[in-house]
Amino acid sequence: MGRFTFPAWVNSLVLPGLGLIGLGVLYLSVLVPYALSPETLVAGYQPTQPVPFSHALHAGQLKMDCRYCHTHVFDSAHSNVPATATCANCHNGSKAPDGTNSTTAVHTESLRLAPVRHSIETGESIEWNRVHDLPDYAYFNHSAHVNRGVSCVECHGRVDKMDVVKRVSPMNMGWCLDCHRHPTEHLRPLEFITKLDWEPPQGQTKKEVGEKVREDLGIRSLTDCSTCHR
Repeated sequence: MGRFTFPAWVNSLVLPGLGLIGLGVLYLSVLVPYALSPETLVAGYQPTQPVPFSHALHAGQLKMDCRYCHTHVFDSAHSNVPATATCANCHNGSKAPDGTNSTTAVHTESLRLAPVRHSIETGESIEWNRVHDLPDYAYFNHSAHVNRGVSCVECHGRVDKMDVVKRVSPMNMGWCLDCHRHPTEHLRPLEFITKLDWEPPQGQTKKEVGEKVREDLGIRSLTDCSTCHR
């Protein structure tokens, strides 16, 4: 058998081929670390915030209702990040001409709250790091859930025990579908939506309470694709 010789035009493919291989290696070197990062795997992700706000202190020890800071959770598709003005209600460090605090406030000189005071003085927003972020292709309406008996705890966990908030739920498709198929145990009366330590009345289980809530609100098991992908 004679020796096979590649035609001359193959030489023109060598450089483009090497370039494609190089791009593939570069793409994988970026894709693989990102796919394995906490931001992508979701559960356990716990970013450091510009202000060390403790939910364990505010929502836990001080018993502040979630809605004091997240004011639109029952009305909006998205749960709002509180404006600095909300922080200023308790931590405004502005001074009167005589040098005293112009309003009643706590921890007005704390170094930890320096970004808050800077935001109050300049009007610049604090750059909080997002903890929970669903993919853009998934439609999620926050108000639709809390107005149907789904508590903050079901997705966000016991934030009233967290000094630094972290993701406790995978928030992937399978996790969402499991709740949509079997919502009963995840429902509670609307007046207890933001009561994170709520337990069912003595002699009743969460499932029994959830069944009553489901019946009263006419909740259906929504598993059609168009529910989340519109």
